[in-house]
Amino acid sequence: QVQLVESGGGLVQAGGSLRLSCAASGNIFSFNTMGWYRQAPGKQRELVAAITSGGGTNYADSVKGRFTIARDNAKNTVYLQMNSLKPEDTAVYYCNADGSYRVWGQGTQVTVSS
Repeated sequence: QVQLVESGGGLVQAGGSLRLSCAASGNIFSFNTMGWYRQAPGKQRELVAAITSGGGTNYADSVKGRFTIARDNAKNTVYLQMNSLKPEDTAVYYCNADGSYRVWGQGTQVTVSS
């Protein structure tokens, strides 16, 4: 079974940028959809962005125009470029692979200070 490892989280000031990476231990091409979710304290996990094997993308309204998701099947890696970060983006960000089975990464903390 494929495992996912996120990296790139950290502390950044409002208006700054971060790029998250999700490295898979195996081939991600077989997964229909790769996505990034986030969960803030006391809130439910929510979809941030998703990308299909064909390159179609979907974003939460709150991040449209600021975040960009991309996948590199050759490197088995999915990225989330986050620009113009806001304090309300603070959360643990999780990578997800959705296909014949579903896989979650362990999460990476993103903290945006005001």
